[in-house]
Amino acid sequence: MKFKLGDFVRFVDEKREGYVTKIIDAQTLGVTDEDGFEIPVAISNLTSVHGHGAVAEEHDAPKPVQVNVPLISKIENGIYVAVATDNKAGNVVHFHLQNQSPGVLLVSLTTERKEKYAGAFHGIIEAYQSALVYSASLADLDLWPEFSFQILISAKTDVKPVDPLVIRKKFRAKDFSSEQKELPIAKNKGWLIRLDDLAPITIDAQKLKESFFKSPAEKKTVDAPAKEIDLHIEKLRDDHHFLEPDEILQIQLNHFQNSLDAAIVHHFDKMVFIHGSGNGTLRDKIHKLISKNPHIKTYMDARKEKFGYGATEVVFK
Repeated sequence: MKFKLGDFVRFVDEKREGYVTKIIDAQTLGVTDEDGFEIPVAISNLTSVHGHGAVAEEHDAPKPVQVNVPLISKIENGIYVAVATDNKAGNVVHFHLQNQSPGVLLVSLTTERKEKYAGAFHGIIEAYQSALVYSASLADLDLWPEFSFQILISAKTDVKPVDPLVIRKKFRAKDFSSEQKELPIAKNKGWLIRLDDLAPITIDAQKLKESFFKSPAEKKTVDAPAKEIDLHIEKLRDDHHFLEPDEILQIQLNHFQNSLDAAIVHHFDKMVFIHGSGNGTLRDKIHKLISKNPHIKTYMDARKEKFGYGATEVVFK
């Protein structure tokens, strides 16, 4: 019988029960009893307790005292690992891969420790859904493997395809040093770690080499953008009435990035992006991207007498 972390088990040769909190080796598990002691037990000496769960607890155990746990109320579109604590099994945590985006994810998770590899998960995660991909004990954090996520992103809208993501993550104590919070989708508290921010930037060495030998005229194959870029969705798409808010935002951000890149190629000294005032989401996203761009000297609100507070002027280096 195969046991998992968090399973409730009973000892065969004595009257004792507990939760599986450590997988020691192929024949031995660590089981934590009701007194909080973790005991190494042979798998052959354990049996599962079927039906042990929420219904049994409702009658047999007192209801837990409710405490105020901070809630993660606003999440940016992206790919996250929600590391959720187990309400019953002490140090056990469960890794939920969360797709907080309008796209569909095709995911493969491989673990590696001491050059030994294991396939931990593969599957499809729909938009704004979650999947349990791994479980481990926090007490064994130093023994955790390195995680390798391979992710293909499928968009349902008219947007440029995103390159596949290969993200390697070695979890460390600092990842769990912050306060636990109520996790989105998952009904537990824990830690939320964004993955797609960790994706490495890949550089095509051959293309980089070829670019050194191109003439200035050859390099400028990108059309020069307008000095003022209007990002209102009605200016970008005729079918905007049929788009979801997340789709609209992604289209606006793609147009912003393409226009910004073109302005850099053509050595603009400055340009204006008209984003409107609204609820400030598009403005905040744009400012975040601008602040990370090494080609930008500064940015500010554009002329208020012309645009009000609905435009940002970018000054290039």
